Amino acid sequence: MARTVRNAKLDTRSARAKLPLNKSGYWVPIARGFALGYRKGSKGGTWLARLIDKTGRRETALGHADNVLEPDGARIFDYAQAQAKAREWLASLGDKSEIGPYTVDQCLDHYVAEYKRRGGKALSRVEGSASAFIRPRLGKYEVDALTATMIRQWLGELANAPPRLRTRDGQQQKVRAISPDDPDAVRRRRASANRILNILKAALNLAYREGQVKADDAWRRVKPFREADAPKIRYLSHDEAQRLVNASAPGFRPLIQCALLTGCRYGEIVGFGVSDFDRKAGTISVRSSKAGGTRHVVLTEDGVMLFEQHTAGKSGGALVFTRPDGARWGPSNQHRRLGEACANAAIDPPTSFHVLRHTYATHLLQAGAPLPVIAANLGHADTRMTERHYAHLVPSHMAQVIRATMPKLGLVEPHSIAPFANAG
Repeated sequence: MARTVRNAKLDTRSARAKLPLNKSGYWVPIARGFALGYRKGSKGGTWLARLIDKTGRRETALGHADNVLEPDGARIFDYAQAQAKAREWLASLGDKSEIGPYTVDQCLDHYVAEYKRRGGKALSRVEGSASAFIRPRLGKYEVDALTATMIRQWLGELANAPPRLRTRDGQQQKVRAISPDDPDAVRRRRASANRILNILKAALNLAYREGQVKADDAWRRVKPFREADAPKIRYLSHDEAQRLVNASAPGFRPLIQCALLTGCRYGEIVGFGVSDFDRKAGTISVRSSKAGGTRHVVLTEDGVMLFEQHTAGKSGGALVFTRPDGARWGPSNQHRRLGEACANAAIDPPTSFHVLRHTYATHLLQAGAPLPVIAANLGHADTRMTERHYAHLVPSHMAQVIRATMPKLGLVEPHSIAPFANAG
């Protein structure tokens, strides 16, 4: 009889009673790709078994846990009995099971499938980053063979690699040269490496939670680069914003105007439907934002006028903004056109729609809008993200608000004493 694999969280009633409810369950690896699971409910717990192998993922319920009633080995199992029952289920699969090395590639496959199942908003970015940066270097390694040193070395290589440029399939990958003496360029590369590290860690953590690997020490000890995601936000002045609008091609101009007047992302703007515009309330609805859910962006008088012009005479199901030929704007249609507008407007370095979003938020803050109002219109869940991006503007904003709102109390009498100039 196989030896029972112990686990301090699951092998006694008292230990299981302390566990919080968890829909994903708690998993103990028994063999490579094979795990015993426990899912706690409000009225008891259930033992599970899971197999992830070359043929895919299979899972079954084994029976009830002995949280309250004594185990009978038929419907109610203690920890050791549940593990024996799980091994019986595995044996019943016979030659259908193909347990082999659990590699990083398989780990990423399972993570992408789970991410897709739960409706993750950045699926294409997750898949693209995994294919381009994780699989080529780490994909063939067994997850249990990963070490902190290997992951740190991989992370350093990512941060030191030049940024990639769009390249046609079959051609040699193009890159953009950066200067190692440019601190902001170094910061951006480290920030990019951190984002890819987050994807790898998320996939490995899922594998650990589901009992596919025995320990998470290797990647838990790898820390991201510090202060890589804290740049000083760039934004356009009023004059620059006006020049950019005037210098843009007529067919592309409404998208720039919309970005500056709403703070919405490019993908949100090109997806606006006529029915999303509420003329009476003066709002435009973002049906599927990056953070999930719907938000309603309050429009200024200029914003209402812009949407009135581009929704007039259109059906509710039509798009608000379309290309000059009537087609929908594509995911990358903005880059060249915005670059040309920046060149015509003498804006250097060229801006992006993300900078236009920052411009909207910055001008609101400088005009006295409270951070919670800005966060709501941008679609941030709370003010933490807003504060992180615009913290450098908050002190001056606070000074303006305090001096404008604090009443003059007359506590200090005026005087004619002039301070001496600093003799230096």
